[in-house]
Amino acid sequence: MQYEKPASQVDEVMIEPGAVSLATWRRILRDGPQVRLASGARAAVDTCHAAVVKLIATGQPIYAVNTGFGKLASIRIEADQLVQLQRNLILSHSAGTGELLSDDLVRLILVMKAAALAQGYSGVRWALVEALLALANAGVYPCLPSRGSVGASGDLAPLSHMAAALMGIGEVRHRGNILPAAEGLRHAGLEPMTFGPKEGVALINGTQVSTALGLAGLFAAEDVMRAALVTGALSLEACRGNDAPFDARIHAVRRHRGQRDVAAIYRRLLAGSPIRSAHRSKLKVQDPYCMRCQPQVMGACLDNLRYAANTLAIEANAVSDNPLVFPEQAEVLSGGNFHAEPVAFAADIIAISICEIGSLSERRQAMLIDAALSGLPAFLIENSGLNSGFMIAQVTAAALTSENKMLAHPASVDSIPTSANQEDHVSMACHGAYRLGQMADNAAAIVALEWLAAAQGADFHKPLEPAAPLAEAVRLLRNEVPRLEHDRYFAPDIAAAKRLLVAGAIGDLAAESLFDETVA
Repeated sequence: MQYEKPASQVDEVMIEPGAVSLATWRRILRDGPQVRLASGARAAVDTCHAAVVKLIATGQPIYAVNTGFGKLASIRIEADQLVQLQRNLILSHSAGTGELLSDDLVRLILVMKAAALAQGYSGVRWALVEALLALANAGVYPCLPSRGSVGASGDLAPLSHMAAALMGIGEVRHRGNILPAAEGLRHAGLEPMTFGPKEGVALINGTQVSTALGLAGLFAAEDVMRAALVTGALSLEACRGNDAPFDARIHAVRRHRGQRDVAAIYRRLLAGSPIRSAHRSKLKVQDPYCMRCQPQVMGACLDNLRYAANTLAIEANAVSDNPLVFPEQAEVLSGGNFHAEPVAFAADIIAISICEIGSLSERRQAMLIDAALSGLPAFLIENSGLNSGFMIAQVTAAALTSENKMLAHPASVDSIPTSANQEDHVSMACHGAYRLGQMADNAAAIVALEWLAAAQGADFHKPLEPAAPLAEAVRLLRNEVPRLEHDRYFAPDIAAAKRLLVAGAIGDLAAESLFDETVA
């Protein structure tokens, strides 16, 4: 019987702009439900748009409405050229390159942008908000290049490709096929749009691409971490490790929340282990750090991921375009909410955490295959010498771990001035968040390799079983990957374990979620 991830029970979500939970963003990204806005959202949008129309009529200069952009902000644009200004903005800024973002990411970006505009500070028409949701709900995804944003002023290039698609320019993807944008719009029941004053800049000035990439990386990191808690406990079982380091009293006096929470998960996973009960008198006083310090290392990772989750939950609900309209005061203020420094920091923190989760897992694998440290057959195989067992599997884990160390270099510490030094400090959030997908994929493979090795090690203790949740982890794996009795073509085993892990087969044994799901 194959493991299958449970299907979602609800195929529609209603969102309140500015108050969307992490759990809902995760659903929109991964499950693709139909999205509706709360019924009260339109009034704020209509009020704000009416305020912009009145302000334009006064003739006062309003940045990006009747002026140029960036370094050209001092140039006034005549009233009969305001629509052309917005069109030129989108065309000139559609300068992205690189592989296209996936459909699930583009769907999240569309909904996130609609939710930001629907808060009533951007001056757009309600029809524009509806059009963004129509694309998402029809599965018509603008082709957004992954490269070209420096994370200020917002994610200009990729979001311009999104806006161009609404104009019927460029390309979209629908049911896996790339189509001309104008044809794709018809699948969503739309006609090409002409943007009025303020609308083009509202669409492209924002952090939605960086934030969506950050959220995707965050959710993937959480999945890998939940699985690594299980494989780490299973490795301890295989090595007949000492569970004393998980005692709650140790972690209470250190006081870090993540460390306490992680230690509690390990205690639950390891409780009532027949393997360790049978070998209690032979347990080592101290195991290597990769076993003994799991709560300290993984707890620190959890604290970091929770910080990043809080930051991204705020940013995903933020209004981050510029300028902003405040209808009650009849004012348009130019600021810098488009600067994605919070997202860049969060992405760097997630990257470091992913790197450490994988690094600790690889060290446990190295211990498992070392007969002197683990007490198990060398390289986890009978008749070693003739058989190499898990020798090169650990090398693969080491290679992936080293790659993640390279990718974990902070992006936020870099800045290159743009727009003739008008935009002289930028966040680099977009590619900082983009790399998280590759890092999480690498880490998933590392932890899948540990799952294979730890299950193999636990099998050497039969008829004794690991603790019940860990025995279930072995059973789930053995449904698709048999025990390694002698050398065989190894790659399919890795692929099967990784597929199960990514589908959530063992993560739920640790915890359904590691984050607080409310909006910060």
